[in-house]
Amino acid sequence: MDEVALLKDLVSRYSPTGEESKAVAFLVEEMQKAGFKAFVDSTGNAVGILGDGPNEIVLLGHIDTVQGEIPVRIEGDLLFGRGTVDAKGPLACLTAAAAQAGPQPGWKIIVIGALAEEGDSRGAKEILHTYHPHFAVIGEPSGWDRITLGYKGSAWIRYRVEKPMSHSASGKQTACETAVQFWNRLVKQTHQWNASTTRVFDQVTPSLRSMHSEQNGFVDTAELEINVRLPPAMPPERLMQEILLLDDEGTVNLLDGIPAYRGEKNSPLVRALLQAIRSEGGNPTFSLKTGTADLNLVAPVWSCPCVAYGPGDSNLDHTPNEHISLSEYRQSIRVLTQTLKTITQGAS
Repeated sequence: MDEVALLKDLVSRYSPTGEESKAVAFLVEEMQKAGFKAFVDSTGNAVGILGDGPNEIVLLGHIDTVQGEIPVRIEGDLLFGRGTVDAKGPLACLTAAAAQAGPQPGWKIIVIGALAEEGDSRGAKEILHTYHPHFAVIGEPSGWDRITLGYKGSAWIRYRVEKPMSHSASGKQTACETAVQFWNRLVKQTHQWNASTTRVFDQVTPSLRSMHSEQNGFVDTAELEINVRLPPAMPPERLMQEILLLDDEGTVNLLDGIPAYRGEKNSPLVRALLQAIRSEGGNPTFSLKTGTADLNLVAPVWSCPCVAYGPGDSNLDHTPNEHISLSEYRQSIRVLTQTLKTITQGAS
């Protein structure tokens, strides 16, 4: 398997959320050529399995990207294109590393290119009970010498308030003014929650994502959609309980919520990754991400050592200048190949 051609051709198949089928078909075909038992599952995920046995390792990446096609090109060591970092680079790394490690006695190495991670994560949600891995690596950009142990949680909230129409000279508070006051109270409350913390991973961070208002001659309506990034100490359910205390004029609904996840440093999987990074001349470090990934969904259900790992600078996620270093990409493949051999051969 030509790992650079794999990545370049995968990135060339533009696949924003909801339009992944061409990229899925390509990845399945490439895995079949490399000796995987590869197929498109009932959800539409690309799945490739190497080997057979009672033990499973799942290498879970996502094949969708955000919107915004970027011309695919190589300039020196850099490959430009949408998804090179988030997260086709890591997905191609998972695929190439599994192919290079090859089948291992007693193990199934399962590579999955999941749908809709940038959307509703239905690709990951549909496989939660299909696989029962002993180890799992989630393909996300960490940098070749860093291991991501956790991601913050997330809650999407809709606030809506309705008020009877009144004349602009009446002095009565409008629905828009009430919504703004709610947002200001929420921001003030998060400052209080965060007063005793300095690390962003441990803080509650709200973001106002959309505003809408309308009038029909009788009712004045305002609506806000808010995303709140959550630390481990604040699961979505607790956030909702706290938010309901902030306002008694409007209605607050939790549209979607996922708790934060933080894994353990001392596991056979982490030890194998540390060893492999050092063997490549790296000084391994750990990171905790302020975003959210499929790791948050699968790790609590699978209850096995789980980390996120992959090449790429996450500061380039979703940007118009998204690109990846090909030398770093190759290093990550070597690291993960060695890791797979170590954990399957029990030398951790």
